[in-house]
Amino acid sequence: MLKAMSLRVLVTRRLSIDPRSVLGQDLELDLHDEESVLPRAQLLERVRTAHGLMATLAETVDRELLENAPLLRVVANHAVGTDNIDLAECTRRGIQVTNTPEVLTESTADLAFALLLAVSRRLREGERLLREGGFQGWAPTLLLGKELRGATLGVHGLGRIGQAVARRAVGFGLRLIHHSRSPVPGFTQVSFAELLTQSDFISIHCPLTPQTQHDYSTAQFEAMKPGAILINTARGPIVDEAALVAALESGRLGGAGLDVFEREPLVHPGLLGRDDVVLLPHLGSATEETRAQMARLALGELARVLRGERPLHPVNQPVPV
Repeated sequence: MLKAMSLRVLVTRRLSIDPRSVLGQDLELDLHDEESVLPRAQLLERVRTAHGLMATLAETVDRELLENAPLLRVVANHAVGTDNIDLAECTRRGIQVTNTPEVLTESTADLAFALLLAVSRRLREGERLLREGGFQGWAPTLLLGKELRGATLGVHGLGRIGQAVARRAVGFGLRLIHHSRSPVPGFTQVSFAELLTQSDFISIHCPLTPQTQHDYSTAQFEAMKPGAILINTARGPIVDEAALVAALESGRLGGAGLDVFEREPLVHPGLLGRDDVVLLPHLGSATEETRAQMARLALGELARVLRGERPLHPVNQPVPV
């Protein structure tokens, strides 16, 4: 068995806390201390000697990477979703995968609701009007938005974050429906088709899988209520951005609030100049408290697995090798 001092951890991004404060001194740290993404070639080289890898959504942990990581025992994802990781291949190779659930629930739900309010009350247009000197005083028809009270919010994916959004919806007087993989006691479950046709607002919180990729494309936008607003703080590829642009240009949809993008960090150019779209650079969990908790949890999982302990949040059950 390898001695503790020989165990090496690769952390792929600058964190909001010092990794050593969690890892301690018995684990060797290889830190890419930059906000920018570690270039793929460097990642493949540096992972060769790593026993533990703390990855972010920007790093694709696929077969190529795993073939370059013969010592790897654990991948701790600095996220809840694990769509950037080949779970089957990690499992086959005996590599433990962990994630960071629960700690980012409230901050992401806050941001989803912030986007819903920003789009429905036309905050982007109002701020621009003021900053550009166009505000000439109050007027009865100035930038009329959509009332939340009495409207229907459809939540796609009523997991932890979806339920946190639902709790916020109650305070605004919204009627709530949801479409999820399983019924949730106390909430009205509907089919996906009913979610589209009944919702004045849709907030996406389902995971990205081959089945949910492009769940929102041309046919779905045509089925939605005229003037409906789409909010996405889950994963970008769930929405077909070209189809979304077309639906906005035709006037079919009333607006969109997006924190994630189909080809992130790239954004479809048809979205950039629109006043009925609010765009944010993947800020769902971006509070000081949440990002610190995520880092502590991911680093703690690395340390636990490498010291022979059980992780708190295992995503897979690796095959012993």
